[in-house]
Amino acid sequence: MINNFPFFCIVLPMSTSVLCSLFGGKASRRIITSVLVIVGVMSTILLGHLMGTGESFTFQMGDFPAPWGNELRAGVLEAAMALFFCIIMLLSLIAGRQFLEREVDHKKLNLYYILTGLLLSSLLALIYTNDLFTAYVFIEINTIAACGLIMIRQNGKTIEAAMRYMIMNVLGSGLILIGISLLYDLTGHLAMEFIKLEIAEIVAQGIYTVPLTVSISMIFIGIAIKCALFPFHSWLPDAYGYSTISSAAMLSSLVSKGYIFLLIKIFYRVIGFDIIVNTSIINVLFAFGLLGMIIGSISAIKENDIRRMISFSSVAQIGYIFMGFGLGTTFGMVASIFHIFAHAVTKSLLFVSAMGLSDVSGRSRHFSELTGSGYRNKIAGIAFTVGALSMIGIPGFCGFISKLLFAQAAVQTDGKLLVTLITLAISTILNAIYFMKTVLRIYTPKNSHYRTISFNSNKGYSYSLVVFSLLIIVIGMCSQPIVDLIMQGLDMFA
Repeated sequence: MINNFPFFCIVLPMSTSVLCSLFGGKASRRIITSVLVIVGVMSTILLGHLMGTGESFTFQMGDFPAPWGNELRAGVLEAAMALFFCIIMLLSLIAGRQFLEREVDHKKLNLYYILTGLLLSSLLALIYTNDLFTAYVFIEINTIAACGLIMIRQNGKTIEAAMRYMIMNVLGSGLILIGISLLYDLTGHLAMEFIKLEIAEIVAQGIYTVPLTVSISMIFIGIAIKCALFPFHSWLPDAYGYSTISSAAMLSSLVSKGYIFLLIKIFYRVIGFDIIVNTSIINVLFAFGLLGMIIGSISAIKENDIRRMISFSSVAQIGYIFMGFGLGTTFGMVASIFHIFAHAVTKSLLFVSAMGLSDVSGRSRHFSELTGSGYRNKIAGIAFTVGALSMIGIPGFCGFISKLLFAQAAVQTDGKLLVTLITLAISTILNAIYFMKTVLRIYTPKNSHYRTISFNSNKGYSYSLVVFSLLIIVIGMCSQPIVDLIMQGLDMFA
């Protein structure tokens, strides 16, 4: 029965999304919330089972085995990522519920939850699929759902942001499809394991070097565009900055991470980690990762809008992940995967808490109006401070462990140690500048006519911030089991 859980996790949110079209917003919210809980429970059981057996498994879809048929694959890392995605999405929806009802036409609330269900289904499919073309299909579903979540507010800025998002992401999807088509032409397979076997044979014979490099490059560039890696990040600030708060929390913490997880699978299960490391592509990822860390932070410093500042911070954090990939070591991959967890929970917390600060500042997002907002909404102020300290890398928070792991990975790398450590130091200083500037701003006393909100004014919002903050601290203080789990998952990949 447990072997069916990956399939159920994908199909359940997709089928219930269709069901939501028959109901109103309130019923749809309850349905999607229930689905998130059920999928989270199944993911927890699956994770415990896989950790107990120490082995991954594949689930055959239909009557035909791979390579002719389709299949899903579940390992420790897949189950852990699925569980984490469910937790973040559930907390984001709970925290943003009151704001969602204020920002979105009540007639479109069921559509919002339909898109949320499709987003969850597509993310889980990217996690579990063992077939490249199936991954592409769900990439498109993910893109459409995310675009709908951005533009559902139906004002000029969100429509413009959604158009930019769609244009850039369709470009990325097109490059991914061309790359997959070339790989299929070279190998004759779409199943990941069989592609890997054929690529190993091609590399051993020294043939088709150029087309293989081109296909891999197109897939990597396509995913980089969809993840907003510098210099493909221009669509991100508006998409995250002007969407609903739940959408911003989910898009920043989950959507890009789904694409990155697919990239990790391509590293290990499609191309082969050793083959990737021996190409110049790994150095390109490293260079753009370093640039993203700096440029994203500089752009954040220049911003006077708190949500756009947090959005540009995401550009820097995506740079961290790709920099870890570019180190070309197993420990670099471990550091990047740990940072996926750390960044996802922290970024969601920052967006949600920023909305609370804005709400007690005349709904303004400009720093001049946010002065003293930490006193007017105490839980939002504390939560934002926790997230800011984590992003800076203060010990005791998960962001510190991320930077420590990146530094340890750099020490194990030949030729990239000095530039990595210098960039990490510069990025940390830049992070401190714009995050501590914001923290000081929200805790600068100011006589204001704006209203004050207590903890009990919106219990769902307040408790979500508490759980987000606790997750940041728990991940930071209990990091070793998570690192061990990631290493076990990568061993299963290999």
